[in-house]
Amino acid sequence: MEFIELHLGSYIISHGYGKSNNEIITHVPAKNFGKKLIAVSRIKSLSEKYILTDYADGRWIYWEYKEDYEDVKKLLSR
Repeated sequence: MEFIELHLGSYIISHGYGKSNNEIITHVPAKNFGKKLIAVSRIKSLSEKYILTDYADGRWIYWEYKEDYEDVKKLLSR
């Protein structure tokens, strides 16, 4: 299994959708960024601010990351 190491901070958990088709989310603020290894197989997408990964029980999690977008793209393309 391949991993990448990133500095991650605040995150948003997507729990799914409610009866009115509205997304049910939980914002979790963090004061600092900390190192975390992420399995590349769990990564769904990358934006300039967030990396989206699988989470427990079919949920998704949007992690805020500190690194430069282009640097993370290079890590993922290796």
